[in-house]
Amino acid sequence: MSISIIAHRGYSGKYPENTMLAFKAAQKAGADGIETDVQLSKDGVPVLIHDETLNRVAKVNGYVKDFTLKELNEISVGKGFGWRIRKAFIPTLEELLAWITKTNLSLNIELKNSQFPYETMEEKVIEMIHHYKIADRAIYSSFNHESLLKINKIDSNAETAPLCKRLKTCSWQYIKALGASGVHPNYKYLNKKDIKDMQKQNIKVRPYTVNQKQAIKRLINWNVDGIITDQPRKAKRYVYEELKLKDKSY
Repeated sequence: MSISIIAHRGYSGKYPENTMLAFKAAQKAGADGIETDVQLSKDGVPVLIHDETLNRVAKVNGYVKDFTLKELNEISVGKGFGWRIRKAFIPTLEELLAWITKTNLSLNIELKNSQFPYETMEEKVIEMIHHYKIADRAIYSSFNHESLLKINKIDSNAETAPLCKRLKTCSWQYIKALGASGVHPNYKYLNKKDIKDMQKQNIKVRPYTVNQKQAIKRLINWNVDGIITDQPRKAKRYVYEELKLKDKSY
């Protein structure tokens, strides 16, 4: 049994989300992959931030799309994490890619273009992924499923996975029609049968965002393909514990 532990916005349970600090900490914690969110700055640079606004992470009013990269570089997202982490900033996708090429980590890129379409986002992201030669370990996900269709038109070999709150709205037929090979559902609405049905169709199931011990262990025993979590260190430990229990039962 192999279950990939994917660090949601890096090790965001302990460090400022979507920062190089959080990504590097996730690797040290034993994560198998990194999940991050991509938007475009005012001058069209792919940057890593989840919310469309800066309010929550930086206590700054305004939309990400209305700030240039230079302006974003001057905004700290480490407030509230203590003086040592205060100088944490919004990285570019290129900054993450330059680092991740030196690791064995997979990369799940969520395209944050449901509220604002961000023209040419898909082209820019794919171009960077190929430039840094990590296409074979990149997964594209989004709640904007039209964006995933566009990804597959640009790169027919790209691995995509729609984000879906419930699998009722994402049947295996729908997922295959998107050209996707995976699905990222909300774990709260998942059951064992749903997972098995997807996997019978060679669709990988990686639920989000799973932090509670009981939920993680349940999903491990249901043989999901991956778990997206804010707590990669704990999740890796739970996987190890469950594997040991299974070994003893034989």
